[in-house]
Amino acid sequence: MRTLDGIRLATLAALWGGSFLFMRIAAPELGAAWVAFGRVLIAALLLLSYSKIRGVDLEFRHFYKHYIVIGFFQSALPFFLFATAETKISAGLGSILNATSPLFGLIIGMLIGAEKIRLDRIIGIAFGIAGVTILARFDLGIIDNTILGAIACCLGAACSYGISSNYTRRYVNGAPALGMATFSQTAATVWLLPLAIIYPPTGTVSIAAIIAVSLLGILATGIAYLLFFRLVVDVGAVISLTVTFLVPIMALLWGALFLHESITIITIVGGAVVLLGTALTIGIEKLRPQPQRL
Repeated sequence: MRTLDGIRLATLAALWGGSFLFMRIAAPELGAAWVAFGRVLIAALLLLSYSKIRGVDLEFRHFYKHYIVIGFFQSALPFFLFATAETKISAGLGSILNATSPLFGLIIGMLIGAEKIRLDRIIGIAFGIAGVTILARFDLGIIDNTILGAIACCLGAACSYGISSNYTRRYVNGAPALGMATFSQTAATVWLLPLAIIYPPTGTVSIAAIIAVSLLGILATGIAYLLFFRLVVDVGAVISLTVTFLVPIMALLWGALFLHESITIITIVGGAVVLLGTALTIGIEKLRPQPQRL
């Protein structure tokens, strides 16, 4: 990997890790509906403008039905669920639970026959469940229905990502990456509009919350998508696997620095168990550097 690619990877992890920080700041004031809606609206406008300037054919007419589905499962639903959860739990914990997305992707893939059932993957799923259990049982203190609901929202969002990844692999063949990014955010904006109308902010909204949701849309969604697809083109899809492990680290760091969230031993242990399960699920061999062909 070139130095420039390494910088892009670190930047992407920082941006996606920062998304949990921004949600934690904005969601208590704006509400989950407006955080999710504002995020996708800003990202859609940014990506549409970028595509227009580039003059890229996003093949909307050919793939629009798939863009609508991906927009719901890849953005609208998980963004709303994570924003809901971030009103109750820390940014760091939300990011760790987000790392279970590949586990849900594998489970769904096995259920529909798209993935093979292997012992290492079963062990990986077991580790993932164990890690979530450790975090919920020992890291959150007193567990009530509100906290359990927040955890369920995070896991539901991760499951939604798993549905999206399987749908994309099975039904979306040949769609331009920038087209998927741009129109998934556009479709997500339409999906979330009714919720934004029904659930407007009910209290005073601070400048900090407005800035947070703006940065969430511009940096952690719009620019992050551009960085991600640039990396996929330059160094391959393995980058997406690497980012899975870096995002929780960055989210924990941002939460500690800006929100004064504590990083406990249980957080580290539970997070490590979740990430180990994710590594086993993905396939550790895929994460090893591959020899270059001369």
